[in-house]
Amino acid sequence: MSSSEKPEKGGRPFRNKDKEDKEDEEKGGGFVEKVKDFIEDVGQKIEETVGFGKPTADVTAIHFPRINLKKAEIVADVLVKNPNPIPIPLIDINYLIESDGRKLISGLIPDAGTIHAHSSETVKIPVNLVYDDIKNTYRDIKPGSIIPYRIKVDLIVDVPVFGRLTLPLEKKGEIPVPHKPDIDLEKIHFKKFSSEEMVAVLKLKLANKNDFDLALNGLDYDVWLSDINIGGADLEKSAKIEKNGISYMDLPITFRPKDFGSALWDMLRGRGTGYTMKGHINVDTPFGAMKLPINKEGGTTRLKKNKKDGGSDDED
Repeated sequence: MSSSEKPEKGGRPFRNKDKEDKEDEEKGGGFVEKVKDFIEDVGQKIEETVGFGKPTADVTAIHFPRINLKKAEIVADVLVKNPNPIPIPLIDINYLIESDGRKLISGLIPDAGTIHAHSSETVKIPVNLVYDDIKNTYRDIKPGSIIPYRIKVDLIVDVPVFGRLTLPLEKKGEIPVPHKPDIDLEKIHFKKFSSEEMVAVLKLKLANKNDFDLALNGLDYDVWLSDINIGGADLEKSAKIEKNGISYMDLPITFRPKDFGSALWDMLRGRGTGYTMKGHINVDTPFGAMKLPINKEGGTTRLKKNKKDGGSDDED
């Protein structure tokens, strides 16, 4: 075999496979980045041409439509602004109410509606906070107290060009945990006494057990003396009862002596008389209007007559 037919020493040239793979990856990576830049550029041009933009939202107010001893009804007003030329759907609303980092309640509202094109709309998020649930979970939360809260809301919307977006919101405030007032019927002062009719004034002591003021504007009540119902009334009354304070008020009542029989004479002799009183007070508070129960069973009160009717008037 001639020398020209001999293979060259070293055979095929050496290939650095790792280096080539790296170069291929760099070329491929560069291609992906170019595609991403192209898509973003197209999206930006569409946004500029058609007028698409990201919606905005804000928690504008927190309302307490109803508060009683069992629960607080809370409504959060969320203002959502849609700058786009088409409606955008609210896919989900996630909410959380916490106090000092502790969860009080959370929930999800699916398919929460649609925000019309180029408009601003208020979305209402209703929440029922049951007091027994939080008091059983957190023993330090007591009736009559005020607790801080933070409400967190995630609005999930679907916007063309941008896709699915989450708008996080929050707002802080305070929630009352109301306590029913303590009452005591200290005495019953007779104004008119006859065999057919008795007109009296109930001397009522009302103690506010809450860490917030109560502005009384009305009450209803029924009274039992010696297990006999002597009636009641539904009155408009105005009084301010400061937080953890006490107020006194006079409540008129009329009843017939013959309904009592001999028990009435025992009462008029100055003996302590058992009573029961039930009703409600209507009050305004810094958190809104409340209707709170008043209830006292097994109490003892005194009956007094006017001086002209032969009784003493040393109470006044």
